[in-house]
This record gives sequence, structure tokens and C-alpha cells, in this order.
Amino acid sequence: MRLEGKVAIVTGGAQGIGRSICETFAKEGAKVVAVDMSDLAYTCENVKGYILNVTNRPEVEQFAKNIVSEYGHIDILVNNAGITRDALIHKMTEDMWDAVINVNLKGVFNITQAVAPQMIEQKKGSIINIASVVGEYGNIGQSNYAATKAGVIALAKTWAKEFSRKGEAVRVNSVAPGYVNTEMMQTVPDKVLDPIRAKTMLGRLGEPQEIANAVLFLASDESSFVTGHNLSVNGGLRL
Repeated sequence: MRLEGKVAIVTGGAQGIGRSICETFAKEGAKVVAVDMSDLAYTCENVKGYILNVTNRPEVEQFAKNIVSEYGHIDILVNNAGITRDALIHKMTEDMWDAVINVNLKGVFNITQAVAPQMIEQKKGSIINIASVVGEYGNIGQSNYAATKAGVIALAKTWAKEFSRKGEAVRVNSVAPGYVNTEMMQTVPDKVLDPIRAKTMLGRLGEPQEIANAVLFLASDESSFVTGHNLSVNGGLRL
């Protein structure tokens, strides 16, 4: 198993891509800490759920200390938690902007800042930021979301440099999914999804497991020489 003996934290682990990542990691031998704002119901004994608001710095700092105390180390961090508040820029309120920035960008900063020092001290670890095709190419009505997802790609590239300055093998990468068949997407009508499929070379939406497989590669030692990279997993989509 590719993650045997490793401890992984996955934010936004309640459903969708995050849930698939948690389950995949657990099957590969990791002890997984799934983090979200709501209850996390997992039947897998290798996944433990924690309710946590990643925008609350004191809570995040205490959470990181608790995990190190309970498990002894943290080997993998997946920054997956994210929200959308879509609107054209002239209709986007300050509250909509701030909500997305706080969760999608500041939340990533908060938990990485709390976890990274332990990885640097142990001189190894893997951090994966979940970005989006929207962060690579932009999208109408998603100024706030696109800004945060472009931001987490830039953070990964910056942290890859910072966290290896003194020879530490702490790798930081990002994964940019295209449109994925999650619970949220299942409520979107075909008249909206059909043009997206038409713009995708593989002619379909992705599946959460396909994103989890890419994250698993970056979390495992199979990608031991990969850092500062953004992996696009979008079926050939071009917005």
C-alpha cells in the first residue's frame, strides 16, 4: 500500500472530491483526518472526522497541535476545502468576495502555516492544494473563486521553494480539476453541462475518483521528485 504508516489531513472531506480522497488514502494504508464544517459520517476505521472552521486561526492552530499529539506526526496535507459565491463582478457583493477569499485562500494559508513547521522539522511531507481549471483560465461570474484558485497554485509554487530551502524533502504541489461529477454537479441541468462536455477533449465530466488518483500520486513516494507543480486533471477542457 502506497501510504502505509502515513498520517494525512484532508480539508473539505465531507463529500465530493474530498471524500473520495479520504477513502482512497485510507485504502492505501493512511490514517486519515477528514476535516469539514459539518458532520463527517465515515464507516472506514482509518478515517476520523473533525469539525473545523479553517478560517478560525486559533481553532486551526489547536487542531494541528492535537493531531501531532494524537498521531505523533503529519505526513500529508490536502487543502481541499472551498466554497463558491458566483456573480458577475458588477453584481458581486463584498460579502460574497470576502466569504470565498476567507475559506478558499486564507483557510489554506491558516492550516498550512500550522502544519508545515512539523513537516519541516521531520524533513519530509507532501502538501497538495486543490485548485481548479477556473484558476488556470478564468470563468465568467467567478472572479472571487478564480482568484482564490489561481492563488493556491501560486502558494504551492512559493511554498515548494520555502519548505525545501535547507534540504528538507517537503514537497508542495497543486491539482487543478476540471468539471467533476460531484453531488453539486448532479443538480446542474444538462443544458448547462452539455457545452462543457463539448469543450472537453474526452467528452465527459470527470469522476471524483479520477481526481483522488492524481492526489494520491502526489501524496505518495511515487512522486518523490515532483514539487512546485500544478497538475491539470480536466479531460482536456479549455474554457
